[in-house]
Amino acid sequence: MRYDHRYDDYDSHPRRRSAPTKGLSPAVSVLLLLMGVFFGATAFWVGGHFLARMRNDPALTNPDAKLRDVSPKEPLDNDETENVEVFKKVKPSVVNVDLVQVKRVPWEEEASQQQTSAGSGFIWDDDGRIVTNYHVIADWYARPNMMVRIVMADRSAYDAVIVGKAPDFDLAVLQFAPHNRPAQEKIKKIELGASHDLEVGQKAYAIGNPFGLSLTMTKGIISALDRAIESPSKALIPGIIQVDAAINPGNSGGPLLDKSGRLIGVNTAIASATPNGGNVGIGFAIPADTVNEVVTQIIQSGRVLRPDLGIKLFDERKLRQARYDHGVMIEQITPNGSAAKAGLLGVRRNLRSTVVEPGDIIIAMNGQAIDSVDDYERTLRKLHPGDQVIVKIVRKEVEQEMTLTVGGA
Repeated sequence: MRYDHRYDDYDSHPRRRSAPTKGLSPAVSVLLLLMGVFFGATAFWVGGHFLARMRNDPALTNPDAKLRDVSPKEPLDNDETENVEVFKKVKPSVVNVDLVQVKRVPWEEEASQQQTSAGSGFIWDDDGRIVTNYHVIADWYARPNMMVRIVMADRSAYDAVIVGKAPDFDLAVLQFAPHNRPAQEKIKKIELGASHDLEVGQKAYAIGNPFGLSLTMTKGIISALDRAIESPSKALIPGIIQVDAAINPGNSGGPLLDKSGRLIGVNTAIASATPNGGNVGIGFAIPADTVNEVVTQIIQSGRVLRPDLGIKLFDERKLRQARYDHGVMIEQITPNGSAAKAGLLGVRRNLRSTVVEPGDIIIAMNGQAIDSVDDYERTLRKLHPGDQVIVKIVRKEVEQEMTLTVGGA
């Protein structure tokens, strides 16, 4: 049998290599590419323009364009009308309170002035006294060459002097300086409301100078009542109003208002996640009833008498460690003070300062339970010099009540 063996030419005969072709240079290739892009873009634009003309699309610009007609304004609804009326009513009474540091340079004729802080305030009476927060003007007492400047709603500015302060309530009263006083017709006092009959849920407006933005109004509701916050002097301020109207740095000292535009509080603080943060919907205001009493005392004498019973309390932590679970203990009695006159007793010690006999334990005041120092301070703050207060104590495991006349310090 015969077999044919066939082979491919590749296997039986090696192929000849073809001669290499000569390529284009890189520069020529780039040039051709750019020309292609240019002609392609031109064709696209010309084609698009031609098609637009065919479709009668409007031109991008029109030299004959005219102002559009304005649609008629709809009347304000009841809520908007109320907002506008509150702002118009109170606007003339609200002011900016700025602290300015005066720096004198020997070779310059005029002293330079630099604003260091800004807050809000409002005109209190026809004599032009102004109420603000104490912390707004506190640097006046701490730094040299400071002056207070009042900026009114029409942006006119006036120098001011300090009538008096109440750090325990974070309030201060100012007055236009005699040499720089506005005309009497520009002095518009705010209308005063009450705070003892406020209700959670009612409307509340704030007007002030947040972040230097003068005459800013925000609106919300009263979120809670009878809060307590710490004053600049570390004393507790009772009866605080909590609101959700936006309050920010610069609102301090401005008015909190009801829907009639009456003063119901003085905006004083915010709760924030950061030390210098802005509004998170929790703001605090000093109630108008407290403002009325404190401001009146400052105007009368330049100072405020704090309610005082002539008592110094024993350290609460040590008291609890000694297994006194309720009330607060009297450590010292001020001679001739209210507590001394009523016969209350403090801790008695021997010559080596060892406690020989505990002091009286206060467990209630005017029917309000006293379980902590905070309870005692909060209840005391609601009293006034000259008030009568019934104090329930425990002495040698026996409860008894005593009536004290509140003093002032």
